[in-house]
Amino acid sequence: MAVIWDLEDDPDGNYVHIVVEHGVTQDEVDDVMSDPANPTAVSDSSGRPVTFGWTQTGRHLAVVWEHVSDDPYTIKPVTAYDTPPPGSSGPPGRKKKRRKR
Repeated sequence: MAVIWDLEDDPDGNYVHIVVEHGVTQDEVDDVMSDPANPTAVSDSSGRPVTFGWTQTGRHLAVVWEHVSDDPYTIKPVTAYDTPPPGSSGPPGRKKKRRKR
């Protein structure tokens, strides 16, 4: 799969948004997008595809992306961010509160 990135100095580009603002590396995006077993859904907010998966660094990410050509194997990530893994709730690293009885 080919992943298209904007120039690192483009303030409106996906590199600045994803890598600089969200702290997600290009390799982490590649980790998520290269595993065909990762589930893909449709983003409620943008209507774009969003793929969920683990990185080699142990993060669980959501990668929102779009096709940039007629080639279904060429994509451009729009955003990427940490998300709770399946079966958990709340932000990553947050412990569930036990309900008092």
